[in-house]
Amino acid sequence: MVERAVAASGGRLLFSSGPSTAPLFLGIEGPEGERIGVSAYVFHANKVRTRNRPDDEHRAQIRYGDVNDPAWRESGHPLGFDPAGIDLTLVLVAHPEAGLLIALDPLAYDPLPIGNSIYFKDTEVDSALASGWHVWERNTHGGTRKGSMEPGLETIVAFSPDRFIDFLSVERQAQTLQLDHVLRYSVAERGADARVEQNMHELERAFGLSSHDLLDIIGRKSRLGMAMRGGVAEHHLGLVLDADPAVARAEEGHQEGPPDFFVDLADGREVTVECKNASPRRYADGTPKVEVQKTRASQGDPTSRFYTPAAFDVVAACMYGPTGAWTFKYKASADLVAHGKHDGRIAPLQPIDDGWADSLVDAIGSA
Repeated sequence: MVERAVAASGGRLLFSSGPSTAPLFLGIEGPEGERIGVSAYVFHANKVRTRNRPDDEHRAQIRYGDVNDPAWRESGHPLGFDPAGIDLTLVLVAHPEAGLLIALDPLAYDPLPIGNSIYFKDTEVDSALASGWHVWERNTHGGTRKGSMEPGLETIVAFSPDRFIDFLSVERQAQTLQLDHVLRYSVAERGADARVEQNMHELERAFGLSSHDLLDIIGRKSRLGMAMRGGVAEHHLGLVLDADPAVARAEEGHQEGPPDFFVDLADGREVTVECKNASPRRYADGTPKVEVQKTRASQGDPTSRFYTPAAFDVVAACMYGPTGAWTFKYKASADLVAHGKHDGRIAPLQPIDDGWADSLVDAIGSA
């Protein structure tokens, strides 16, 4: 199905390693003659009625080898990425019954959580079939069979085979810039109308920054991934803090881990601030939400992914995802929702309700 999608989307298949090994290696010539190398980890989805499961549910499983073998399932299964940054790595779900390809975020599925099941509804499939391209947000859940996956959010893109080359263009941007879930979602949504390869000016408009500013952000960071995972939101937050009369000085943190900013207030107080991107999707009642946790846990300590209130004084949620505006909401870490299972830790998902303030000083109160 993936091989046929190359031709269906206007490309030419130059090479395929075939279905007998994983991952699937493809050499592709695009419609404009460009050469594209793809390393694809492909899994299968279908819709089968299962006892005690909803009737409108589709299921895919991350499955290679014997998933019932604990040693195999729990051993490391890292994805292969091209160190030169030329070939693309994909994690795809082929749904032959629906005639759709469903793309997962390779950065979120490295290493592969062998045995993990992925569920999605008829509504998502119907939306993808109606337009040929559909983006949605999925909650991930931890557990004994979930491998490396932790509770959080991820972006899912479902598309018809004739949009495969278009998807490679979107994935090129997301992977090259190491976009987090929120920015990946925005780029994928714009891909619905982009039948040709997207250019950098699209990102400049989306981020509200010039190409010079984007390059400056990347240059200030030690790694591209560190720069782009929240780097754009941090840059905007720095501009907001610099313009705040209650802030005497805001210094960006360059250390590994929180906080993102060390702030000296005009009244003499010192405050640390961690910047996070709010999700583009809201709760059912319309309340925005933000993921407040580390990218992954330390080996052997699953609780290390969850912050303690002492890690920073205030979290600043960038509201671009749900509102399209580069504004921020603030809340003191001591006032965030506590983790339901781990004492002294902050819950990974936080509702941005009326308890969040519009300014840093309002979040921490008067002196």
